[in-house]
This record gives sequence, structure tokens and C-alpha cells, in this order.
Amino acid sequence: VQLVESGGGLVQAGGSLNLSCAVAEPTFSAHAMAWFRRPPGKDREFVAAVRWSRVGAKYQDSLKGRFTISKDKAKNTIYLQMNDLKPEDTAVYYCAAATIGPRNAPLPAFDYNYWGQGTQVTVSL
Repeated sequence: VQLVESGGGLVQAGGSLNLSCAVAEPTFSAHAMAWFRRPPGKDREFVAAVRWSRVGAKYQDSLKGRFTISKDKAKNTIYLQMNDLKPEDTAVYYCAAATIGPRNAPLPAFDYNYWGQGTQVTVSL
């Protein structure tokens, strides 16, 4: 399963970006899909996730209100709308899919077994 992210770039603080992650698999199905990020010099961290065939989303607490995850099952695509961006949001953002494990697991705890290549988001002052 190939996940392809797009939409990253350079933006000034206070600006917005909308990341996309498209799955190149016509018969794709998953338990959940998520966004993670790796800031410079830091570990990868959970950003947001959405259940693929059910209603439900989860966010990193500190990002609630600024980031919104959404899905378009007809296009096999998820999105991450990021508003009011801050320099500390600078990171490589990764899309991930969970197709194994308990279907009812908490969203951040899924075993995300497919990953995209990442897209760079840089927020300047």
C-alpha cells in the first residue's frame, strides 16, 4: 500500500497549510489513518487520527482548535488542515495507515503499519 503526502511547504507564522495523503490502492481499507510529525532533532509524535470506516477522530491535545483531520473515502485520501501555524509546528509530517490489530483500539494506539515518505512543513517568523 503506497501513501503519498503532498501540500507541505514554507509558510509564515499565522498562516495555513492543507496536507493531503492519497492511497494508491483502489480497494484500500483500513481501521484508521493518521498524521504524525517529526520536529527537527526530536522524536516522532502523534498529530491526529481518524477512523476509516466509522466516525471518530483524535488529536494531540495541544493542537486541538488549530488542526483538523478529515477523510474522503471516495478518493482514498485524508487531509490535515493546519491553521494559525507556529514556528514550533515545523516538522516533517507523515501520513500513516493502520490495517491490522483490534479495530476498536484507541486511535493513537493503533499499529500504523503503512507510512508515507513525509512532507516538510516549515513555519517562519
